Amino acid sequence: MYNLKVAIVGAGIGGLTAGIALRRMGYAVEIYDKASELRPAGAGISLWSNGVKVMNWLGLGDAIASIGGRMDRMEYRSHTNELLSHIDLNPLIDRVGQRPYPVSRTDLQRILLNAFGEENVQLKSKCIAVEQDAESVTAIFEDGHRTTADLLIAADGIHSILRTYVNGAEVEPRYADYVNWNGLVEASPDISPKDVWGIYVGEGKRASMMPIGGDRFYFFFGAPMPKGTVVEPCDRQAELAQIFAGWASPIQNLIKRLNPLETNRLEISDLDPLKQIVRDRVVLLGDSAHASTPTLGQGGCQAMEDAEILCRYLITTNLGVADALKRYESDRKERTHSLVLKARKRADMIYGKDPQVTQLWYESLKEEDEKDVIDALAKVILAGPFR
Repeated sequence: MYNLKVAIVGAGIGGLTAGIALRRMGYAVEIYDKASELRPAGAGISLWSNGVKVMNWLGLGDAIASIGGRMDRMEYRSHTNELLSHIDLNPLIDRVGQRPYPVSRTDLQRILLNAFGEENVQLKSKCIAVEQDAESVTAIFEDGHRTTADLLIAADGIHSILRTYVNGAEVEPRYADYVNWNGLVEASPDISPKDVWGIYVGEGKRASMMPIGGDRFYFFFGAPMPKGTVVEPCDRQAELAQIFAGWASPIQNLIKRLNPLETNRLEISDLDPLKQIVRDRVVLLGDSAHASTPTLGQGGCQAMEDAEILCRYLITTNLGVADALKRYESDRKERTHSLVLKARKRADMIYGKDPQVTQLWYESLKEEDEKDVIDALAKVILAGPFR
């Protein structure tokens, strides 16, 4: 189909990627966001090779490489600094045909905004209702503005308003029983080698750092915690020092170097697999459709895949929008639902939902075969749209 008009609600990674991709196909695209200022949620993101390939397809590969960290190895260590496993990632890169790039979310959003045109994103636009007929869909905004298009993409995140419309009932995110702290620090050898993704595990908790562009590390901590705890930014460094007391010196050095006022603290949630992600001319994309815990590092990548596959189904059919969206729905539900549940199971294992299972995992890391790890990572990556 040609000459479509598309309205997108949400200017995060998924919405912007979809906007760039659809415009590349010759479609007229409008993007709306309820925020008064676009600020990324979180400090960094791991763009695995499947996500990077979508960016390459959009002509943004050089830009992504320029902000990405060089990640040649990954290491698991115990909280006391015992080396549990070491994985050379170069065989993975050779196998899947693309290097992964951990990046700053701010840098990534800047690239996407520049590619779409920041001036073309309409802010302070909260979508509160939808109307459809046989020929079009209309998004209705809180300020009274209305826009009519051939299809409406709901890329409005895990707390999506439009997900309720698509599913016919409200779908509440599920708390994953742990808190994540994340931010950026300058790279330093007393924290981690600059080409290593370092992961420390123990006591049902995790601490990690990934190299990103600008000679920095993207760090994240995770620990089980009941829902509803609140710690002010000024106290987050002290909170981490207490929770990770006694952990290895690289973790202590990291905590000392981080800026608590720039450290995010997030209660992690995901979504149970949805029965449907399409309703006629309205389609869910990204976290609104399949928010997952970050334990596989595939959240942003799956939103990018959504955008590419949606474009493919729209541009390669003349049977109509509803037909293309149903094919998109069938394709994406199978892939993303399995990843959401896999990430959930991994989160439970990492964060001590069953302490015996977690302890057995610690022991298994010592015996883990490097090839098995590469196989598992490659399986996830190569199941995407670009082999």
